[in-house]
Order: sequence, then C-alpha cells, then structure tokens
Amino acid sequence: MGGSKIDVIGQIIGGETSRIFIREKSGSRIELGDLLVAEEDDGNYSILQVKDLVYHSQIPQIMRELASGLQLEGHGSHMEFLDEELRNYIIAEAKTILQIRDNEPQLPKTLPNFFGQVRRIEDDDLKFLMEEKIKNPLYLGNVRSGSKELKTSIHIDAREAIPHHILIPATTGRGKSNLVKVMLWELMNIENIGMLVLDPHDEYYGRNELGLKDHPNQEKLRYYSTDTSNIHGMVESLRINIKSIKPEHFDGIVKFTDAQRDALKLYHNTYRKEWIPHIIREEKIEEVESKTLSVIRRKFDNILGIYAENGQIKSRGSVFKTNDGESTIKNIIKSLEDGEIVIIDTSKLTGKAELLVGSIIIWAIFNKYQKYKAKGVLEEKPIIGIVIEEAPRVLGKEVIERQGHNIYSIIAREGRKFNIGLVAITQLVSLIPRTILANMNTKIILGNEMSQERAEIIASASQDLSDDNRTIASLDRGEAIVTSVFTKFAVPIKIPLFDEHVKDKINKIREKPPLLSLEDL
Repeated sequence: MGGSKIDVIGQIIGGETSRIFIREKSGSRIELGDLLVAEEDDGNYSILQVKDLVYHSQIPQIMRELASGLQLEGHGSHMEFLDEELRNYIIAEAKTILQIRDNEPQLPKTLPNFFGQVRRIEDDDLKFLMEEKIKNPLYLGNVRSGSKELKTSIHIDAREAIPHHILIPATTGRGKSNLVKVMLWELMNIENIGMLVLDPHDEYYGRNELGLKDHPNQEKLRYYSTDTSNIHGMVESLRINIKSIKPEHFDGIVKFTDAQRDALKLYHNTYRKEWIPHIIREEKIEEVESKTLSVIRRKFDNILGIYAENGQIKSRGSVFKTNDGESTIKNIIKSLEDGEIVIIDTSKLTGKAELLVGSIIIWAIFNKYQKYKAKGVLEEKPIIGIVIEEAPRVLGKEVIERQGHNIYSIIAREGRKFNIGLVAITQLVSLIPRTILANMNTKIILGNEMSQERAEIIASASQDLSDDNRTIASLDRGEAIVTSVFTKFAVPIKIPLFDEHVKDKINKIREKPPLLSLEDL
C-alpha cells in the first residue's frame, strides 16, 4: 500500500455498489478514468475508477444563472460567491473495481467506508501485479490512471492468451499498429511461440526505419516479400507454386457457386497437384459444364494471375508461380514450428490474393496441428498466433453468411483446441458475429468514437465495462483498456511508442558490461 501520509483528493459522500459519489477536494483535478484508493482502518483498501464527473453547487440554479448573467453583461465583474470552494464543487462518480484484502486482490463485495477519504493510486498499491508470477510474460504497457502513467507494467501470459485469441479494436489513428509492433517485439523474447503476420502495409519489418529487424534476436525473424529490392537485412521472395493450392483454400475467400465448388473438388480429386493447369487449359471433365469451367478459369486468372497461352501455363502475377516457389509454404511452416516470427508483406497484393496466401499457410499449419493432437504430441509443439488486419474481411457476418466459413473463422471457433490463435485487428467490431467475439478472450481496447462500435465492444468484454462508454470514447492515442480472462480487472494502460521502446531496449543491451574472457581472468 502507499506511504503513511495520505494526500487526500476527495471524500466518499454516498452512492451504491456500482456508483460511488466522491466530492473532489478543491484544485485536485480528478480525471475521467483516474484510479483512486480508499483505505480502511485494518490496512485493507479498495481501488476505484472514475467513470464520470459532474458539477454540483449548493447555490440554486436560478441564482447561478443570475450571477453569470451579471458577470457576462458587465454588471458584476468582481462578484464572487461566498466560500466558493465550499459551495461549488465537482462530484466524481466512481466504481470499485478491486478490493485488496490481506494483500490479495478480490472482486468487490462490500462498499468502501462511508465518508472515507480517497487519494490517487500509487505503484505500491499495485504490488500484487508486480508480484504475480507469469510464466511467459507478454508486455503490453504500463498501468494508466487517467492520463497519468505509472511504473507498474502489465503483462499477460502469451502461451495462454494467444490460443484464446486477442482482439484489438480501435478507430484509425489510435495506435493499433504501434501496439502490434510492441507486442511482436516482446514476443521475439519468448520461446516456443510462432507468429504469422499478414502485413498489408509493410510496416512491421522496418525496411528503412526501426522495426523487428533491429531486434537482438533477429535470427528468429523471417520476412517474405514480392519486393526484394532496396532492403536492409534478410528478405525471402514470396513465391508460391500453384501446386500448393487446394480447393478448400478458396473457402470464404472467393465466392463460388455450389456447382463451381463441386467442379473444383472434382478436378482436384482427378488431377491432384496438377488440377489448376487442367482448369486453366479448360480440359473438360464430363461432369462439369463448359460454362462453369470458363467462369472458374476467369476467376483464377483474376486472383492468381495464371493463364494459358498456346497450351502453356503462364503467370503474370508476382506471387503465384508455375515453375517456382515449391518449398515456400513448407519453409514458412517449419519457421512457425521453430517458434519464429514470419512476416508476409502483402502490400503489393490484392485483398483476395493476400487472404488466399494466408489461407494456404494457415490450412497447412492447422492440418499439421490436428495430426499432432491425434498423436498426443500437441503440447510439445509451439503455440501459433496469426495476426490479421481488417478482420471483418474474413470474420464478418456477411462474409460468413454469403461465402461460408473460412480457415480464419474456423481458427476463431476451434483453434484453441489445437494451440492456434488469432490476433484480430479491426475498426468495425459490429461486423463480427458475437459468437466469434465471445471467443476473443483478451481485448485490448483503444479509443473509439463510434457509439455502435463501443456498444459491441462493451457487450463482449471479459469484465463489466458497462460504465466505460465515455472512457473508451475519450482514450487518446496509445491509451487502452485491457479486458481479459487472464487479468484480475479491466486494466487501463499506456502503450509505449515503438521507436522509444525499442531504442530504450537496445541501449540497455549496449550498456551491459561485456563478459570477461579467459585472458582477462
């Protein structure tokens, strides 16, 4: 708990379990989202969070209106209320989020002392967080009280949280990409976790700026791109042979009719790895109509960039190849199974091509992990996480209703059983079915000014955020609320700027004294 001297900033004057009224001490400037402490005589204490601020006065409204009118119209510029700090004040509406009993945090079941004094929270009040033993700590940021950052850091167990899925909802400009960069940087320090990152903006590796390539454990990083020019570090060419593609890879990505879907399966069953060239050349199978075959061929041309010329299969695209890239998927899967971070730069691809690339890789790892589970060796394998931006493209209600479930939604529903999880990033939570949102057991909520989106976020949160509507709307860039089945309460955090976080980490490593050699001894 905090020091012996209590710096009082308010006093509890009433309320109920979910709404406790605190009169603010004049000049204390309590903020929305502030964490406050109400101490008890036995050394225990309650942690409260401010949910709303309201003006109050003992002077009747009609008198206040008269006084302000006189001042505004120049008739009473020196007019003051008697004992203004006593008669006009601010009431903070707060909620008890945690009670500390014998140094152990508990969900609140009693009210703090009536007329009890409150003070600002201190790091000592959060010792139970610092003493918490987390096996695979993934750093997210520091505890935040209002806009003030504390020294206490917040971690979740990566091996528990990732398979149970992580959702990062926020509007543009609130720091989603910065948060993911920080998380990936920290994950490179944790063993036995492989991460597949589909990067549509090519922002995580850091071609010409600070990025994951600058991590001291950069040997754990693999970077695939269609653009291998002007690059500092190791880049591997993103080329995928069409023999790696199977009909199920298109599920929920490309819209096919039932007849077209049946045709895909028939060609694959008949020609195996050579099924796509037979379709491109329009080599007809009796059960498939010519019109159906022509439509599939056109879709393959648009998405894969594969076409036939004089009976020869050719590629006009930068990713899908006919005579190259046969080992790409195999190499990516090996890297993931080795617990490495694999970034796929999809910035030069169309949306469907990007999702198809991800589908091919994820199906491969999903099938492998299903076999590991059947053999009883799954627990020996690394956890696999998949970072997907603009998640409603594959997890949206309309997408699933129109095109059926895809591998991304399958992972959202079943991945936990196979130690595979999603890190889903989105601006529009309302587009994702609640059944999927309910499976996202950790949500790192950044600022969102859209009321409909806030309502969906609050409704699917792991803790009760029913009073946090205004708080979420007021979150500034880099401020967030972590609500998770793996945290004791919904924790407000401040996420560090990636560049500052990285420079600080690198400088600390450089400041370490070198190991002594035998000659020195």
